[in-house]
Amino acid sequence: MKWITASAIALLGALPALAAEPLSGEEFEAYVTGKTLYFGSQGVDYGVEEYLDQRRVRWSFLDGNCKDGFWYEADDGQICFIYEDTPAPQCWTFFKDPNGLRAIFENDPEQTTLYEAKQNDDPMLCYGPDVGV
Repeated sequence: MKWITASAIALLGALPALAAEPLSGEEFEAYVTGKTLYFGSQGVDYGVEEYLDQRRVRWSFLDGNCKDGFWYEADDGQICFIYEDTPAPQCWTFFKDPNGLRAIFENDPEQTTLYEAKQNDDPMLCYGPDVGV
């Protein structure tokens, strides 16, 4: 019985070492550049982002309305995005899990955790500006 207890304690002590480390800006860039990633949250489609060269991005909530922006690595290691219609940085911590990326929205980590649902190399579908009658 003592062996089981000692083994369990040793295993519990090793668990933090097994936890995924956040991706650095360099690792994130190597993973995403040239890809179009679809994200989900709590089993529901959430959005899609196209990762272009020079850390440029294009985001959509899957409604055909696309927002251009760019990303950068903040001093604390978070990956922050600035979009054309939102000048305040939206910062995330990204992890590489066995099934793809997982992202925690650091502006409000209680609210949003996204996971990579699928990826491809095709450009996103973006409609032009609204056309009125």
